[in-house]
Amino acid sequence: MVASALVKPGSGNLSVPTRGMQKSESRQRPLPTGSVETTQEPRNPLAGTAFETRTLRGVRCVRLSVLTDETTSPERQREADDKVAAELNIDFGSGDAVREAVDLDVSASKIAPFDRPALGQWLARPELYDVLVWWRFDRAIRSMSDMHDLAKWAKQHRKMLVFAEGIGGGKLVFDFRNPMDPTSELMMMMLAFAAQVESQSITDRVTGAMAAIRKMPLRWRGGGRPPYGYMPAPMPKEHGGIGWTLVPDPDAVTIIERIVRELLEGATVSAVAAGLNVDGKASPRDHWAVKMERDKGGKTGGAKGSHVVRNVFKWTPAVISRMLRNPTLLGWKMHKGKPVRDAEGDPIMSTETPIMTRTEFDRIGALLDSRSIDNGERKDTDALLLRVIHCDSCGGRMYLSKPTKNGASVNPFYKCNSHARGDLCALPANIRASWVDEYVEAEFLRVVGPVQTTHVVEIPGYDPEPELLATIAEFAEHQEQEGRQKSKHAAAEWQRRADALDNRIATLEAAQRVEPQRIVTHTGRTFAHEWAKKDTAGRRAMLVEAGVRLDVRRGVRGGWRKLDVRRVDFTMRGELDPAAEALDGVTTALESETRGDSPTEGASVRLAKPARDLVAA
Repeated sequence: MVASALVKPGSGNLSVPTRGMQKSESRQRPLPTGSVETTQEPRNPLAGTAFETRTLRGVRCVRLSVLTDETTSPERQREADDKVAAELNIDFGSGDAVREAVDLDVSASKIAPFDRPALGQWLARPELYDVLVWWRFDRAIRSMSDMHDLAKWAKQHRKMLVFAEGIGGGKLVFDFRNPMDPTSELMMMMLAFAAQVESQSITDRVTGAMAAIRKMPLRWRGGGRPPYGYMPAPMPKEHGGIGWTLVPDPDAVTIIERIVRELLEGATVSAVAAGLNVDGKASPRDHWAVKMERDKGGKTGGAKGSHVVRNVFKWTPAVISRMLRNPTLLGWKMHKGKPVRDAEGDPIMSTETPIMTRTEFDRIGALLDSRSIDNGERKDTDALLLRVIHCDSCGGRMYLSKPTKNGASVNPFYKCNSHARGDLCALPANIRASWVDEYVEAEFLRVVGPVQTTHVVEIPGYDPEPELLATIAEFAEHQEQEGRQKSKHAAAEWQRRADALDNRIATLEAAQRVEPQRIVTHTGRTFAHEWAKKDTAGRRAMLVEAGVRLDVRRGVRGGWRKLDVRRVDFTMRGELDPAAEALDGVTTALESETRGDSPTEGASVRLAKPARDLVAA
């Protein structure tokens, strides 16, 4: 076993002490001046060289893979580096001029020395120092390829690499200042091979342990960030009392309940996300950092070496949808996006107390599905009649256009946008926005204004089909690997997985479907009252939900100063039709009273009162 690596007298190159030499044995060695020096082992590896009395400029290198790793804390590494620097006459500087490369939360197995944030900058400026000092070998590299690159760099720039604690506990000094001597590079490659083998062994042990824990009901692997909505807790004694499990996180559950409540009350996912950001609620990615008393935000996206750094991670519609669709809310263990299953094919639970039941999970999923329809086409949120107004010639939607004059919007109008869809409309229609907005508002309130609004709660019940289809797809993907196993053990493991999925499919096929329920309650308010309270987006949602449609025909030439009602057809197809028909006599009377008279059929009319007066009436 090599206790330390020493430098040959007069050459500055690596040598190893004779195996039988005692530490107390005295040796006589010629100094560069010809005098004789008697030393006691262990001795300075630089003794006998021109660098023995020269102060070397060093860089103290510190690295941690995990910020919470106390056994290899930065303070311990600095202490070891300072100790060996004192022995070898190495100076790291002081104060603001200290030479130090500190890389925290950086894995040596995944990130090469030249790609690390701090060390990479020092390696790019070799003229500023003579020596790089680490605590141990694994603080610098974990692979032979990385060590080869580092040794090649040190040889090219004639640098020394020092490790305060090498194999057996002694320091290691690799001196590349003599490019003709390959000894240092050879020994570094030998030690790098050992480091790589050790790294792979650690990876294999951790991977095996994690795979075993995944199969244990209620057992959480510990360490790392748990799924949003949960936090680790000691395993209860009734379940063995060993390791960790997951329990609901009260703070996160409160946020999840708020999100679900607002969505069920009719808020859009975008509005919910905006409200959470305004209130300063931590997003799922920042939530755990707050729990662990760490800084929020971090690196995200970008190519290698060009990450974007954010101070905080905000709530977005995508974050909310992804969180609410994650089966971890059911308490399921997930691995690589798929449920972890037992021998019977049932999902393995990570907690005794899931945040949601299957019914609640399916209900919110159905709501998100309904909200996602056509959402991508809502590009102009200022248009009251978006998704309501259509061109009579081609049947396509019309969109709001806002001409400007001197920087101000002038007479916005709706226009047929068939060319944007790649279609050709024979008679594309245009119409002034203020005319049709007022007309639709008045017609809608005339027909349903007195009708009472209702609050509808959709309860999807339980339908095994979604999970059944997902499990069948998982089974089909698994079947594609049939016959590819080379060993008996792999084939047996493949068959166990296939049997488990088959059992789960059979269980779901036998499960009874619970019919959905629809609970309708009257609010005591009318559509006219609700309309008066809503903003443009809210009124547009009322029109769309009621099935209102306005078809517009192309106008005729003339200096029209008001709406020609012969150009438009107002229709409503939805659940409000029966109520509207029942109130037809009442609404007709209200219309006559409001307008003062009935217009002649097919005539060009102008509303006698603005729509806001109709609401007040």
